[in-house]
Amino acid sequence: MKRTHLPLNALRVFDAAARHLSFTRAADELAVTPAAVGQQIRALEDHLGTVLFRRTPQGLELTDEGSAGLDPLREGFLRFEESVQNMQSGQASDRYTIAAPREFYAQWLASRLAAFRAENPDAQFQMVADDNADFTEANLDCAFRMVDGPGDLEGVELAKACRVTVAAPDGAQDWISWPQGEPPEGENAALQVANAGQALSSAMAGMGKAILPAPLVEEAIANGRLQKLAGPEECRLAYWLVAPRPQWRQKKVRALVAFLSNE
Repeated sequence: MKRTHLPLNALRVFDAAARHLSFTRAADELAVTPAAVGQQIRALEDHLGTVLFRRTPQGLELTDEGSAGLDPLREGFLRFEESVQNMQSGQASDRYTIAAPREFYAQWLASRLAAFRAENPDAQFQMVADDNADFTEANLDCAFRMVDGPGDLEGVELAKACRVTVAAPDGAQDWISWPQGEPPEGENAALQVANAGQALSSAMAGMGKAILPAPLVEEAIANGRLQKLAGPEECRLAYWLVAPRPQWRQKKVRALVAFLSNE
């Protein structure tokens, strides 16, 4: 069934004017001018084909037609508010659906989510391995990606864009190559892998040295599983927390962003 076009802004003005029986007081409530209120009421009357108010020596009065529509209108506004609250209920929840690269989750993110949950014990997480997953199809709240900026999304850079050269103590000194970590010019790679996670695992296994994002190797360097051979050096790509604007404005996402930004 085709729905009738509803002039919602004019109806909101009508509700305010009917409550106050004054265009001036309605204008004060709505933060507009009395002339703007009068214009909206006249437009609504033209749209409906009926008179809603009459002026009398005692002031403004509702017509019978105006009074007849007032209670259903106010009930409708209450239903609108209920609808908005229902749509916002997911934003207020503590359930997070997050996409992140596996190696970034293991080496950097997991411990920080644990710390966040210690402060927010009702928080629940569902992790998606594909950090490039579509936000709508995967119903994501946010994603962690190694990129040179947020692009069309809202985002915050979690760590400075830099990388280091690492190898296991007493490990091989052959180069491990991956798409964003090619050996220096003139050097050949003894091992070529598909991503940063495989390069990291290979380096920790003693298979060679690799150039990796600093956040991935901080813990391994600290516990002695890897040693830093060179760097840090600035690079183009960094780990960003990103989300479309509607998700970015969610209270729960803002809380997570604030926590990770202060880490």
